[in-house]
Amino acid sequence: MPAVGRLGALLVRLHHEFDAKRFIAASPGTPKGYASYLSSQLEEPDVVILVADSGGDVIGYTYAGVEGWDYMALRGPAGALYDIVVDPAYRGNGIGRQLLTTALATLKERGAPRVVLSTAEGNDAAQHLFESAGFRRTMIEMTRESD
Repeated sequence: MPAVGRLGALLVRLHHEFDAKRFIAASPGTPKGYASYLSSQLEEPDVVILVADSGGDVIGYTYAGVEGWDYMALRGPAGALYDIVVDPAYRGNGIGRQLLTTALATLKERGAPRVVLSTAEGNDAAQHLFESAGFRRTMIEMTRESD
């Protein structure tokens, strides 16, 4: 899990770079905290955590789950893709697509009739991947600071 935590911290840093007011900043403890959180999710029956490895090194992961009715989101049961990240040194080799394809298949096997996800406004590469896998835009998050 330390390697997954390192990638989770990378995801936190990337989002913070997209919009520092909206997304939290990574700290020196983020890799350990992320690894601890994801470790706590491993035994949850509705959670899917998949890793990609190269020669025994974790180079990517995805974190997803099957959720029930959500009246706040105005949707019925669905799979939710929470995280997908690939080490920058390995991007462009289809690893993200493999993680996404496997996560989608696993969520479907677990009964998810659809899969939803959120992606940062500036994350064009991720949006391209998701659109090429058949995702369509359905919601737009908007943020306003109180100050």
